[in-house]
Amino acid sequence: MATKAFRFGVVAAAQGGATQWRETARRAEDLGYSTLLSPDNLQLPTPTAALAVAAAVTTELRVGSFVLASPLRTPRAAAWEAHSLSVLTDHRFELGLGTGLPAMRAAAAELGLPYGTGKERLAQVSDTIAHLRRLDGEEHTPILVAAGGPRARKLAGEQADIVTLADPPLTSRADFAAHAAEVRAAAGDRDVELATNVFVVGDEVPPWVRGFIGADAATLIEHESLTILPDDPGAAADELERRRAEYGTSYVSVNGAFLEAFAPVISRLNGR
Repeated sequence: MATKAFRFGVVAAAQGGATQWRETARRAEDLGYSTLLSPDNLQLPTPTAALAVAAAVTTELRVGSFVLASPLRTPRAAAWEAHSLSVLTDHRFELGLGTGLPAMRAAAAELGLPYGTGKERLAQVSDTIAHLRRLDGEEHTPILVAAGGPRARKLAGEQADIVTLADPPLTSRADFAAHAAEVRAAAGDRDVELATNVFVVGDEVPPWVRGFIGADAATLIEHESLTILPDDPGAAADELERRRAEYGTSYVSVNGAFLEAFAPVISRLNGR
């Protein structure tokens, strides 16, 4: 895989009402983010509805799901939503897919859908991709797969356009490098974009983020976690360049809590 130019996404939930969400989308575009990414959670507006609104108030900003959990929709329904949003945003939509966290079991039950085994959920991801490719025809909606295990990394390398390595926050850098190599091996000659997700910028971890990742800033720093960056823009930019050289990760998504704080890093690296 050739070295790709940097681009940046921000993961934000459509909370606080329509006005605030529209402003978030406009601000993300103004700051130079490539994509606005929306999580999949029954307690939030659906990602496709939120992203349609975001696309309607921007002109170049791409929008993406981060990520649609396979247990919460049938593959055909997920592909239908994705294709519709791709068409209605003039192909600014990127479909993010994953097998879902264990907490999704209750959400699937609430929707009257089976949670399934890991193998079954991964098969749903593959089926969704196949349905979307059929619906797209000659058009091609970019597909991101969040890959957290060896089978997922293999499938993602073989079928996805973008692969985000969904490793636990305290994964060692050696293991992360090995996982990136697995994706590249599965991709072969395919041109796949490698992505990584940054939860924290600086040494202050918002309480809800700490609850989600189960670690504070000191622990992340001690383990040289790839989910944290320094708050100094120059140091953060240097670190991202090192990571791209070592692992091939060029697409970086950041927690929406750091939308503004991360902007100086974007101005240094965007498109380089």
